[in-house]
Amino acid sequence: MIDYERVEHLVRQAGQMIRDAHVTGEQVHTKRNRADFVTDYDLRVQQYLIDNLKPLVPEAVFYGEEDTVGNDGRNSEEGFCFYLDPIDGTTNFVFGYHHSCTSVGIGLDGRIIAGFVYNPYNHEMYRAVRGQGAFLNDRRLWVENRELQEGILAFNGPVNRDNEGPFFEILRILYGETYTIRSSGSAALDLCRVASGGNVAYVQDQLSPYDYAAASVIVEEAGGVITQVDGSPVSLESNCSVVAGAPLAYERTREIVLSILNKK
Repeated sequence: MIDYERVEHLVRQAGQMIRDAHVTGEQVHTKRNRADFVTDYDLRVQQYLIDNLKPLVPEAVFYGEEDTVGNDGRNSEEGFCFYLDPIDGTTNFVFGYHHSCTSVGIGLDGRIIAGFVYNPYNHEMYRAVRGQGAFLNDRRLWVENRELQEGILAFNGPVNRDNEGPFFEILRILYGETYTIRSSGSAALDLCRVASGGNVAYVQDQLSPYDYAAASVIVEEAGGVITQVDGSPVSLESNCSVVAGAPLAYERTREIVLSILNKK
């Protein structure tokens, strides 16, 4: 039996490391391109999580965003796996936007069973255990089944530069059917806002499992829907597209996305 209270405490401690950070230029590095940042704090926070979560579930493997000691769980379909995004919203973190989070999802045999997403700047802890509901701090979350035109749609991207045209065409149409659209720079927090009702829907052309693992169970336990664009479950093995939302808004969002992609 996993000590979920201890997991939550560790996620909060990791978030405090983010909140207390003072980022300097020599601590910021790039990965795949000049806008894809990693900082020394990303590495420190992930290593802290691995070192302290491992004793709770000694047999678990870890699938984290950064290349740190113990991060060896890619494509793990058996047993326990922790999906770690130490700082989701690293660009926000680098430029002082104060809108980033630590995200920890717990998988068992290829299915997410619990998730914790903590924004340390406003002390918001989103959490869910499969079958036990979703919560924002002490408030139980439940998604109101709204239409797309009744709320805000969130997005991040596009990640795939070759897909810019269709993606921005999708956003143009979605913009006309919603109150407005937002890109906060943190996929995990945008998905959690689907669970809490701040966003009626969310769409992204490509995310990694550690981006959405924790938030996926939070969305589902709140009564929302999250899948790939084609309607299949989000992947815990490789990058994939993500559509999430209140059931009605989710269906309309996916319908619009597919209508544009089928024209390609």
